[in-house]
This record gives sequence, C-alpha cells and structure tokens, in this order.
Amino acid sequence: DGTTGLTQLKETTFDLVIADWNMKEMSGLELLNEMRADSTLEDIPFMLVTGEEDQEIIMKAIKAGINAFMTKPYVAKVLSDKIERILAFQEEIKNRDQ
Repeated sequence: DGTTGLTQLKETTFDLVIADWNMKEMSGLELLNEMRADSTLEDIPFMLVTGEEDQEIIMKAIKAGINAFMTKPYVAKVLSDKIERILAFQEEIKNRDQ
C-alpha cells in the first residue's frame, strides 16, 4: 500500500518507484504527490502502473510528475525497457550535474 511504501522510502534509498494507481491506504497518485512534496524523495523516478484507461488519470499523473506510465496488462519486455530508459536518463542527469 502507498502508506507503507512512503515509510519505506523515508527509511531506505531507492533508485526507482513503480506503483499502482489503485492501492490501499494511499493511491499511487497520492504517493507520487507526497514524494514530490518531500525534498529528500522528490528526485526519485516514478513509474505509475494502472488498469485504468481514462485520459484524465494519465493527465493527473503527468501533471504530478511521473517519469513513466504503463497500463495493465503489460509485457515484461516493455516494462524492462522503460525501467532501463528511466535509469539511464537519471544517470545522464547525475553525470551532467557533476
């Protein structure tokens, strides 16, 4: 659930968060908003996964600052490719800032 995820994010270092839109306690969008509002978590890449196909949901997630979006069901190769692209982009930003 999103509440447990947020607690773990504050206690441990993560390179990427992949969360579902529909989670107990705190939705994926709420988790993202909490992360983007926290200076220690705001730069962690965030992929939102959902079975919803509503364009409004996608727009809310984009405005909130997702790095990637996937609809379910998904293919493992597509997921893997998106993860690789997100992490490569983060590495590029990190190298640029040094």
